[in-house]
Amino acid sequence: MTILITGAAGFIGFHTARRLCLDGHEVVGIDNLNDYYDVTLKRARLKELQSLPGFRFERLDIVDKPALMALFRDNPFTEVVHLAAQAGVRYSLDNPDVYGQSNLVGFLNVLEACRHHRPAHLIYASSSSVYGSNSKMPFSIEDAVDHPISLYAATKRANELLAESYCHLYGMKASGLRFFTVYGPWGRPDMALFKFTEAMLKGLPIDIYNQGQMARDFTYIDDIVESIARLRTRPPESTGEREGVNRLFNIGRGKPVALLEFVDCLEAALGMQAQRNYLPLQAGDVVKTWADVSALAEWVDFSPQVPVGTGVGEFVKWYRQFYQL
Repeated sequence: MTILITGAAGFIGFHTARRLCLDGHEVVGIDNLNDYYDVTLKRARLKELQSLPGFRFERLDIVDKPALMALFRDNPFTEVVHLAAQAGVRYSLDNPDVYGQSNLVGFLNVLEACRHHRPAHLIYASSSSVYGSNSKMPFSIEDAVDHPISLYAATKRANELLAESYCHLYGMKASGLRFFTVYGPWGRPDMALFKFTEAMLKGLPIDIYNQGQMARDFTYIDDIVESIARLRTRPPESTGEREGVNRLFNIGRGKPVALLEFVDCLEAALGMQAQRNYLPLQAGDVVKTWADVSALAEWVDFSPQVPVGTGVGEFVKWYRQFYQL
């Protein structure tokens, strides 16, 4: 198999590329290495990947359609795992143009490349943020998701709709993965776990929004990667009505954890108490997420398992080692 992974220098892209290389596949990773967060971390991830047999990196922006089409023309990709995107809910409040380019134009370019070069399966990243302020719990892929409360969420829902149209029109097979609060080693510096750890080790307070009255379906990175690895071998099945199919999956542990409990786990892993700075709810944030993962379990006989205490401990271990603390 020759598999394309977009966003290979990113958090999920790095772990996915490493897993597929270790499974014996040829992996081509692309990334634009933008400076949304520390490029040094992205380059460190790439250095790890480039030590593996079967991995090849090309610096490429998915917004550059001619370059992307040339890449597809020159490489017969059997599968595409599309993880490149502009991430972050709060950043989208002040930088909407970046999301329009990367998450909308960029994804459209990926769909066009797949339409013309026909990989057997397109897996693409969506997000739990598409559920917006839905109050029915747990969130199900059958729920209506017509009221996103952030621009980031709107772009991810637009991706799902674009994929649905392309699969219907051109007979493509795609799987959209709604990730729930991914965390773990090599994680993003803009995510709560990374920010909290950095602040606590520097003796600084941590900001806890909505007075701590929040809960997230925290999902450890190894569970995310295992889900992707299993799903890539099982594209959606054609129906009697049409050849192309776009299927959605929640990828979460299915057990929401209170934010304050999450902080407790971090305190235990670091062996220190946090200075807690309680703040109001921020624009674009949801109070609680909770994944119904029955569709995933039914399709690939797997559901995420790693408990938060274990996952946070693994992150802290990596953080200390990476930053030589």
